[in-house]
Amino acid sequence: VQLVESGGALVQPGGSLRLSCAASGFRFSSYEMNWYRQAPGKERELVARISGAGVRKNYADSVKGRFTISRDNAKNTVYLQMNSLKPEDTAVYYCNAYVAAYDYWGQGTQVTVSS
Repeated sequence: VQLVESGGALVQPGGSLRLSCAASGFRFSSYEMNWYRQAPGKERELVARISGAGVRKNYADSVKGRFTISRDNAKNTVYLQMNSLKPEDTAVYYCNAYVAAYDYWGQGTQVTVSS
């Protein structure tokens, strides 16, 4: 299993970013996918999750209405569209999949929201 995130950047408050996570090594469409983030000095937290078919989506209260998770099962890719970014969204964002009783993580992508 391999998860590779991309799309992180420095962005001004109120801006937007789209993160991508390219997955390989497992039957992508059969598994829920998650985005987590970890800010400096804080624990890693779940940001959003999406079911295998993309029907069910859940969000952390802190990002509801601003972030949208989606997936393209033909491309084995999950996305996180982030709008109205705030400085408190600054963190390393990780893609996650729980496959065969094991938690797999990508290497993370840095998102910095600052003026």
